[in-house]
Amino acid sequence: MEQQPETQVETGTSPFNTEAPGSMATPEAEQPWQEWVQPVTDFLSDLPDELGKFFADYKQPLVTVGLILTALITVKLTFALIGAINEIPLLAPVFELVGISYTAWFVYRYLLKASNRSELVGEFDALKSQVLGKKD
Repeated sequence: MEQQPETQVETGTSPFNTEAPGSMATPEAEQPWQEWVQPVTDFLSDLPDELGKFFADYKQPLVTVGLILTALITVKLTFALIGAINEIPLLAPVFELVGISYTAWFVYRYLLKASNRSELVGEFDALKSQVLGKKD
């Protein structure tokens, strides 16, 4: 004879606990790491305002320092580029030859005759007025 398992079927009841929920357990003492985290979070939350105030107060000196640093980096890169060009065989002498040739042409074209010198002064004044503005 086979035995069938007994099953209890209760009407109107749920298999889940329907009692009122209890209160959550709260730790009595704070975690020790929370003492270190709170100042860091306070500092990070105030950081954008403090940086904005700092940049507003010191805008002109910061721009000046930035321009000086940019100029120094530009000079350093220029010297590095010239040094690299000097390492290429025959390129430095070719550049020297081009420079000497241009200087000779400039002297012949603008500096030997008085009429050509006045033409150069006129071109220089025109360029100066374009850059600085015309003074009437």
